[in-house]
Formats: sequence, C-alpha cells, structure tokens
Amino acid sequence: MNVLFASSEVFPLIKTGGLGDVAYSLPQALQTQGADVHLVLPAYRSVLQKVGSTRVVGWLYIQGSHGYYHTVRILSCEPEGFNCTVHLVDCPALFDRAGGPYNHPDGYDWPDNAERFTVFARAICELANDSLQIGWKADAIHLNDWQTGLVPALLEQYPHKPRTLFTIHNLAYIGYFPRETFDHLGLSWHWWSAEGMEFHQGFSMLKAGIVYADTVTTVSPTYAREICTPEFGYGLDGLLRSRHYKLHGILNGIDNHVWNPQTDPYLTKNYTADTVTKGKQASKQALLKYFGVTDKVALKQPLFGLVSRLVEQKGIDLVIQAIQVMLRDTDARFCLIGSGQGYYEGRLRELAAQHPERVMVYIGYNEELAHQLEAGVDMFLMPSRFEPCGLNQMYSLNYGTPPIVYFTGGLADTVVNSTPTTLLEQQATGFVFYDISWSALLNTMLHACDLYHHPKVWLGIQQAGMRQDFSWAKSAARYLALY
Repeated sequence: MNVLFASSEVFPLIKTGGLGDVAYSLPQALQTQGADVHLVLPAYRSVLQKVGSTRVVGWLYIQGSHGYYHTVRILSCEPEGFNCTVHLVDCPALFDRAGGPYNHPDGYDWPDNAERFTVFARAICELANDSLQIGWKADAIHLNDWQTGLVPALLEQYPHKPRTLFTIHNLAYIGYFPRETFDHLGLSWHWWSAEGMEFHQGFSMLKAGIVYADTVTTVSPTYAREICTPEFGYGLDGLLRSRHYKLHGILNGIDNHVWNPQTDPYLTKNYTADTVTKGKQASKQALLKYFGVTDKVALKQPLFGLVSRLVEQKGIDLVIQAIQVMLRDTDARFCLIGSGQGYYEGRLRELAAQHPERVMVYIGYNEELAHQLEAGVDMFLMPSRFEPCGLNQMYSLNYGTPPIVYFTGGLADTVVNSTPTTLLEQQATGFVFYDISWSALLNTMLHACDLYHHPKVWLGIQQAGMRQDFSWAKSAARYLALY
C-alpha cells in the first residue's frame, strides 16, 4: 500500500510539539510493517538547512491568494535517520523565512498562514495523484491537523482520488480564518455552508478535514470521547457526534530508539528496569550538578521535574502554586524546563532566584537536557487541563519516572494511579488526580513523596511503568487497517 503522510512539522527537521514526534515515528513504523510511505512537509528554511542533498522531482504551478499562482518545486531526499522518502514543498515566497513554521520570530502568527497551508494542501493533492509522473501514486493519504485539513475537499476534482484519514492532534487549534480569506483563496463556493467549512462567519480548515475525510482519528481513545462533549469540543462537538461513525481514538506511540534509558546517549549511566535505582541515582547527580547543586543530601530528597510549554493548558499555574507550599512544608526540589507565556517564565525565574538550591529552571527547550531530566528526576509533573495524548508521560514511564497527571485524554489512558489495590496488584505506574485544582495537585505530590520514602514500593511503581509497551507497532497496525 502506498501511503502519503502529510504534516506541517517532522522531528528532527522541525518541531514545535508532539505532532513533530508523531510525524517522524509513525511513518517509520508504517514502513517497517510493509507500507510504502512517502512523507511530505513544507520546505521551511530551517528544514532545507538540515536535510542535506535534495533532488528536484518536478515543478507545480499552484494557486495562492487573490488569483496569484506560485511556482513550486517538489524536492525529494532521504535524510539520515529516515527509512522512507521525504518530499519537500519548496515555495520560497511562503516558506523561506526566519522564525517558526507558524509564527514570526516576534511570536505572532504569520499573516499569510491561510495561503501558506492552502498552497501546501494543493501540492499534497498533486503529489498524491502523481501529477509529476514520478511513478508513485498514493492509495491513502494520512493528514495531520488543520494545516492539511483542506486536502480531502480539494481532492474532489480528481477522478480517482486516494482514501483520506485525518488526525486531530489538538482540537484547540482549528485553523480559523475570515470569509474574505476563503474568497481570496479561490475555494469552491459549495464548501461554504454549515455542513461544510463555514464556522462562525469564517471558515475552519480543521472542520474541513473532519467533514470531508473518509476517516477521522484522534491520538487517544479518551480524547476521542472528550471532543464529542461541549467542554472539550470547541464548538465542533455536535459535528463530531454526527461523524462518530468514522471517528477513532488511537493512542500515539513513542520512539523507543530515541527515548530508551538502555541506549540513550545523553545519559551519564544507562539502565534497565533491573538497574533503575543505580541508573537514576547517577542521572540525578549529573542533573543536579548541571544546575550547580552538589550537596549530597539532595540525592536523597525527592526531585520533581517538568518539561512543558508554560501555558495554562499545561497546568503551569497549578504547578507554581503547589511548589510554593512544597518549598515551605517539604524538602522536595524542582527542575523545570520550558518556555511560553512571559508571566509564567517570570514567576519561575523568581522562584529560582529565591530558592537557587531547590528550584532549577531552564527557560527554552534543550533536547539533551530534556533526556537528562527524564532520567534524573524522581517524579514528572504533567497536570494538563486537557491533553489529547501526551508523550512526556510515556517517556517518563519508560525511564522509571512516575508521572503525576490529571485524569484527561491520553494521560488517563496511559497512567495507572497508585492506590492500595493497584499497588498490591503491582499495576500502579504513577499518580492521578481528578479535580483540576492546585490543592488536588499538591495532595497528589505529597502522596508521591510519601511513597518515594518507601524504596520497595517505589521500585515496584518504577518497574511497572518500565514494563509498559508504548512502541508504535500496535498503533501502526491499526492505522494500516483503517487505510
């Protein structure tokens, strides 16, 4: 089966979040299971700097905004670490610029994002239908998030269109644009209706994907149920309930080659479930040393970690409130990596300045340090208000670092709460709270601290987590069945 996998970001070429990780790992797993996968993404400036040599496989003339047509090159390459062909949609006017894939370096959205991803979507259609006559045509297209949402509708013009699967990674980002943008892009008038792309006097590219794709998936079973409710549906819950017959929740996997404490090159000492205590102790010592903490007493005190965007969705406000009490009432320490809203970055810097030996903060993202944190901390904080799937809690489980999570989305599907029953049955893998408040998070952190000081119980929780299989194999097989 020929599968075209389309994404606006792919690790390690470009990444802003979990989508980039999925768009790297899932195509590799599909290829391993027998599919012939071609991966396509925009040729951002930073991507062209990383992929190495490329070859031009053809030129396209694609409509943009206000009747203007862009000359687009399709480049192909085989970057190191990929087992499938990678295609790049090279349109310098839209993608050759500094900044992120969606944002200006100053942080605001690119004002031409609608045109950028409409051109990308039109290029996907041409590539899938072998308009360049390269001898490969897609049987199925796997589309990801709003940036590819127009593709199923645009395929209407092709007589023998491939099947389409559209994955919602985060319903909070719907790709919403005004009516005049719809007109300027030359989109067909019959898509403008409540049953089509129209959404609150504008239009949503994500809604287009839901309406016109053959199959719709989300990244965890619980999230598939949650988005059909008003609380999590962002105004699309009614549509999703009406399309429930084609909605599936498939849990994301993780790349066990990249996130594996047995082989992780970033760790001071690699370890397995049998050697987790010694391995994590060495990692903890190295992590504390990185932040200038050499007090040996710190090795015996509970160390909480966090790697996150610093926004309310991720519960960082709850974490900051809980930390202040923990600093007063316990001997716990904290190591936090992230960036986001300036207010929360400032609050973390203040805490680090006030408690330099107990609160260690890195503002930004550092891949190597993130790996070291997963191995070096004792518990991982992930109190997201909603989390379609989440990957860090699975990384943490792999590394013997029990996560502390709110019962939502993929967090609910992957973490088994430590209760008397689950501990007795050796099924507990972490800590779950059920009321989205800082006091509930605080009580859960205190419970984790209590169990941390019972080494045999704690080892059981660590090893139960490390026994879980979060590889992509099962999920890839489910996707192949849907294609």
